[in-house]
Amino acid sequence: MKLIGSLTSPFVRKVRIVAAEKFVEYELVLDSPWQDDTKVPAYNPLGKVPVWVLDDGKTLFDSRVIVEYLDSISPVGHLLPKDARPRIAVKRWEALADGICDAAALVFVERRRAVEKQDADWIKRQLAKIDAGLQMMSDDVGSQTWCTGEFFCLADITLGCALGYLEFRFPEIDWRRQHPNLSELFDRIMLRPAFKETVPVA
Repeated sequence: MKLIGSLTSPFVRKVRIVAAEKFVEYELVLDSPWQDDTKVPAYNPLGKVPVWVLDDGKTLFDSRVIVEYLDSISPVGHLLPKDARPRIAVKRWEALADGICDAAALVFVERRRAVEKQDADWIKRQLAKIDAGLQMMSDDVGSQTWCTGEFFCLADITLGCALGYLEFRFPEIDWRRQHPNLSELFDRIMLRPAFKETVPVA
């Protein structure tokens, strides 16, 4: 099996971490849809990473689909609960964290345009989404050890990837001071080998 993606995408990082936590072996193929010679559209018609290539050549895309697949094929430490209520709670965390990453990526791309072509209102709107998302994360975590309580799960992985992406691309967002409980949780998450080994690099 192969994973196609870049070292800077928080969504690719999420898949890499889940694969590591589940002890799923794969080949990492570096490719960015932003490169002129990218081959990503040949695997995903939407032209986005990550893409997971199965042994039979079929592909899975969207990180949410891929991580659910990985959790299902390995019996090691389930990251998604089987019961409906707690499972949907974790998926809600994933949607929130992914939404923060989506908004951050849109700002990053917009800021790469010539200054005179940038839409300041659009950037402001995306940054507001990030701020609101961080506040909800902070409120929901409260004083808990992990996102959903006492056990590490996919919710914590998605939160860690979102906060890691903000730390990587948006050091001016002072989320650690604004949300000390998220800072504490993030530091706890970063002790895990899978997170240490996947820190994004430019």
